[in-house]
This record gives sequence, structure tokens and C-alpha cells, in this order.
Amino acid sequence: MKKRWPVASLARALTHSYCSSTTTTTPFPLKHVTKSNFDSALSSLRHHIRSADFVAVDLEMTGVTSAPWRDSFEFDRYDVHYLKVKDSAEKFAVVQFGVCPFRWDPLNRSFIAHPHNFFIFPRQEVSIDGPAYEFLCQTASMDFLAKYQFDFNACFHEGVSYLSREQEEEALRYMNSLYEDKSWDSWGDLKEARDMPLVNIADVLFTERMKHRLREWYDWLLRDRNGRSSFPGSSNDSEQQFQTIFYKMRPAISLNGFTSHQLKLIQLVVNKHFKDLVYLRVKGENSCSQHLVVYNESEDDKKLLMKEVKDEQLRETEMKIKAAIGFRHVIDCLSSEKKLIVGHNCFLDVAHIYGKFLGALPLTAEEFISSVNKYLPHIIDTKILLKCNDVLVQRMKKSGTSLFSAFSRLCQRIAIGSKSSHLLIQPSVKVEIEVDDNRSSDWNSGVRHEAGYDAFMTGCVFAQACSHLGIDFTLHSSSENLALNEKLQKYINLLYLSWSNGDIINLSSSNLSSLSSVSSSKLYRNTKILFSHIVLVWGFPSKLKAREIRECISKVFGSTSVTSVYHVDETAVFVQFKKEEMVPLFLELKESLESSNDAVSVLHPLSKLLKGGNTCAASYETYKEICSSPISKVLFADQAKAVGIKWKTKLVESKVEVETQENKSSHEEHSLNSGENTTIKKIDVRNDPSHSQVSSDEIDDDSFYSTQIKQIRTSL
Repeated sequence: MKKRWPVASLARALTHSYCSSTTTTTPFPLKHVTKSNFDSALSSLRHHIRSADFVAVDLEMTGVTSAPWRDSFEFDRYDVHYLKVKDSAEKFAVVQFGVCPFRWDPLNRSFIAHPHNFFIFPRQEVSIDGPAYEFLCQTASMDFLAKYQFDFNACFHEGVSYLSREQEEEALRYMNSLYEDKSWDSWGDLKEARDMPLVNIADVLFTERMKHRLREWYDWLLRDRNGRSSFPGSSNDSEQQFQTIFYKMRPAISLNGFTSHQLKLIQLVVNKHFKDLVYLRVKGENSCSQHLVVYNESEDDKKLLMKEVKDEQLRETEMKIKAAIGFRHVIDCLSSEKKLIVGHNCFLDVAHIYGKFLGALPLTAEEFISSVNKYLPHIIDTKILLKCNDVLVQRMKKSGTSLFSAFSRLCQRIAIGSKSSHLLIQPSVKVEIEVDDNRSSDWNSGVRHEAGYDAFMTGCVFAQACSHLGIDFTLHSSSENLALNEKLQKYINLLYLSWSNGDIINLSSSNLSSLSSVSSSKLYRNTKILFSHIVLVWGFPSKLKAREIRECISKVFGSTSVTSVYHVDETAVFVQFKKEEMVPLFLELKESLESSNDAVSVLHPLSKLLKGGNTCAASYETYKEICSSPISKVLFADQAKAVGIKWKTKLVESKVEVETQENKSSHEEHSLNSGENTTIKKIDVRNDPSHSQVSSDEIDDDSFYSTQIKQIRTSL
């Protein structure tokens, strides 16, 4: 019979182990990568990824939400959840990227992990890839990073820059368009000076002096084509502003020590007075610009020179663009090798990976799912495993499913350095770490929320979870693709769509499901959200609370008419009605009261909600429209105004519009297993004759205004 350790004794033992490990173990081995060692690290990482069974990843960002109302809410439909994640990924930067390949070693019967911690920074390496990058920093996130000793200097000064695939293609396309353009003015380094008036005497005198010196050099060149004697003016020129050199086997003058304005004047003189000379600005030593005046024997020779210069600059620019790809090489490797990617609650991470390194995030969740699956076909979320597998749910018991909680509970031996064999802890899959060819199985715990260490923890949790799922790695062959293991198939490509509720999305098919439909355990969403029953109300008096809003609406529609009122922020709420038909009735009544100034309107229960004249209301689709805007105001009411919504009440869309919209985006009733698409029906009270025949029990009899509501319905 196995001895059971009391909880207090186990805690003391773990504490003792943690404390004693600081004197007997080494710091956590982690490969930190910056631009100074990126090339060498990339070469070895590619090898590790190719031989890996899976690769764990983790990202650290500068923020999560650009406004409080953009946080993840229970009342967010799947397409709105995606829009909020999209906004976050577009506005905030990734500053640290953890990549940790795991390879099973059959000889040692353990996984070999290679944790890499990349500092990345969106530095502008290519001048033709658009304006300088901008990103937001959320103070709470930056304070959080600082709390866990994030090295901001390493990030900003030494972080590896990158270009997405889309940015690379755009830069190459722009470069080639310039090359194909026959006008010299189109090529950046060959722009000719436009005719500009000489507005002051200094410019006139300078251009005359330059014309004289160039003429002197030109005449000398024609007299002495063999170049046996030096140019008379060069030896006495103390600043060596005119130096005779050869450029591409042609005589040339190197211009030194002139201001940019003076160089423009010299270019003007050359273009106007010397048909056999051409002004060029090319790359010199140390990538500095070199300004030249080059002699050409003929017009054909001039064209040949220009082509040579353009070809050379084309090659240099192309090489610069390729060099600017930077960290994206890591993503390209993960994509091409099609390895199983493991993350923890990683939908936002995947959105960042797509938006930063592949291209602009698609406008809809369906498009995103279709696109991301082409590049990363096998993704697994350890949080899904912890929530949806009965064995792991039981193993986690009532502890949270945060990464650190899962690591501490499932990987106790690894967490304490794996040397404390005296502790009676359930055996875990053995993991060793290899960094720069040095292998270790004894270390201190790393720094939490350091991307490389978090990626390592994620991989360890997954390896241990696989063991609980019945995957025996001792029987695992290096030729097997773990992503195709039958015991993992029902979890592959399932990700938590939101940050707070149980909606799960399948990246393989774009199906949406609640947590309960993919879990055999009794986990489910407590509240069923019927989005067609929801009205969005904003701009009401700021002191109104959810309870008061519910009361004034219930006085009109009945005590049970409103199932819930949920605050988006202090300026906006969701009101979910018991019946879908109450949505258009509420909107019509609100519009009717606002257009009337009689005593009944003033004394009406809804007047408390409409006080001030700024209250707006609309169906759920308007909420989606507002969330899709790139603008982010702090208050939702200000956001709606900034987006350009000027009406106070938007009635329910026509039946045609609704059906079109729902055929595109309504998946909240999807079943992951059946794949059926059940759309929510919306009723147009103005066009649907059956609406006037709705039974009277839709409006509670205890409502004082039930007769008024019925009259409004009859008049529609």
C-alpha cells in the first residue's frame, strides 16, 4: 500500500526542496537570442525543429486590450471575440518569443528540450517598407513584465527585427516596379535635380564656380585621355572636394565636403551644361552615400552606366530585404516542417504570429481559420487538454488551469529540478535540457513569464498530459508524426476562442462549440446567450446601474421580460430579453417616445433611461460593427460616436439583410461533432404579417404598459 503524504507535510517537503535546490542546482539553462547571436542560434534551432516531436511556443506582448470594453465578455459572440483578438494583435507588439523543441530520446527514455528565448523588436530595417512601425503599450502589461525582470534594454537595443511575408512581397514588388520604370526619376538614388531658381547671390556664385571647375576638369580630361597627368586643381585643394577617381572603368569626380543643398546645385549644373557627364549617388564604403560626377563617351555609354548602377542597387536592395526577414525565419521553419505546435490558451498567440509574420489579419474569423491552417496545420492547446479530458480534470482537481498551476501539479519533479527522489510524487515523463550542446537534468526553476521558460513549461505540461492520455513514448518512433496520434486527434486544432468563457473553435473546420460539446466531463457555460434577443444600449445617464435599467424596462415589458443586463462599461449595457420579439418592440417604443414631447412620454418608465437625450440603442449587429473599427476610445459611447454612428435608434434590419448576414456569420449554435449550421431567426416587425398574431403572453400581464405595447405592435 502506498503511503499517503499529508498536504502540510508535502508542502513542507516541496518548500525544503525548493530552498535546498538553490545551493545544489544550477540556474535554469535557457538560450537567450538577440540580433548579435541570431544567425548562429537560427542554424541550430532549425536542426532541433526538424528532429523535434513537437515544438512549444509562448509570447510576451506589450498589452492585451486597447480599451476596457474590448476585453473579453460573456456576451461576446464568436465573430466579435475574433474582432477583439484581431484588434489586440494589430495594436500591440510581441517583445519576446519562446520556442522550445522537444525530441524524444529512446536511449535515455526522456525528452530533450531546447528552450530558446528570443528578444524581438519591430525595427525598420528596410526604408521602402512603409512608415515606421507603431504599437501600443498597456501600462499594466509593461508593469507586469518589469515585475518579472523583463530586460527592456535587450529588447529595444538588441531585439531581432522582422518582416512578414506580406511586407517582404510588398517591398520586393515596390523595388521591382521602380526598376522597370524607364524614368530615372523613379529610382531613389538616381533622382535628378529639378530646375530650381537661384534666389540668392551665393547660389549664383557657387554654381558659376562649380561650372568653371567642372569645365576645367572636363577640358583636362579630353586633353589627357590616358590620364598621365593629374588634374591641376586637385593637388592644391586642401579639403580634397574634387578627387579624380575611376568608377566602373570610367573617369569620375568624387565630391566631398559639400552640403546637401550644394550637391543639388552641382547636379543642376551637370544636367544643364555637360551632356557627357552624369551625376550619381551610390553606396560607398561603410554603406555611406558617395556623390560622383562620371564621364561618358556617348549616350549609349550613359545608358549602359545607368543600367549597371540600377542593377547593382537592385541586388543590394534585394539582399537588404532578405536580411530584414529576421525572426520570421523561425516561423517559416515551423510552417515548412509542419510540426505539432503546442501553446497554452494560445488563440491570441496564434493571431499575433499570423499578423506579425505572415500578413494582415483577415476581416472575419472564418477567413482567419482558413488562412492560418495553411501555415500551421497542427496546433494543440494544453488548456483544452486540462479542461476537456476526464483524466486530466481529475488530476488537476480544483486547482486552476493557468500554466504555472498545471506545471506545478503535473510536472512536480521537473519543477523542482528532478533530483528530489525522496518525495513520493507521481512519476512524470522525464525531461532533460540541452543548450549549446550542454545537457542538464538538474536546475533551478526559471523566471515565470519569460517566454523561453514559459514555452518550456508548456511543453512539459503537454508531455505529461500525453502520458495521462495513454501515449507511451517508450514505444514512440522518431519517424512517427505525433500530430497524427489517434489519442490526440480530437484535441488537435481546438483553441479557446475567448479569454474568459468556454467557446472553442476548430481551426480545421471553423466549427464553433461550447466547452461542454467537446468534453465528456460536466463542464458547460452557465448562461445561454441568445444574441438575437439582445439590445445594445449606450449613452444613458452615467449613474444608472444594471439593476435600475432592468427595473425601468421591466415596468414596461413585464417583470420577467429581461433575463439579464450586462455592463459593457459605465456608458453601455447589453439587455437580453426573454423573447426575441421584444427587441424590435423595445426599439420602436424608444423611437416613438423620443419623437414625442407629450406628458405620457415624460412620465414613462423609460424616460429614466432616455434622460439627457443621448441614449442610443440597436441590435447586436451594431455592436459587432463598432468592434470591427480600428479606433479605440476609452468609453464605449465615445467609440460609437467616433466610428460615425449618429442615429439614436437603429431598428431591426430587414429580413433580407438579416438572413444574408446570418448566413455569413451566425455559428453560435454550431455543434462541433455534427457540423450543422443553425442560424438565429430575426423578425422584421414591419414586413412579417405573422408578427401581429403573436400571442398576448409575450408581454407579461403585470406590465402597466402592456396595452400600450400591444397598440404599438398593432400599428406596425
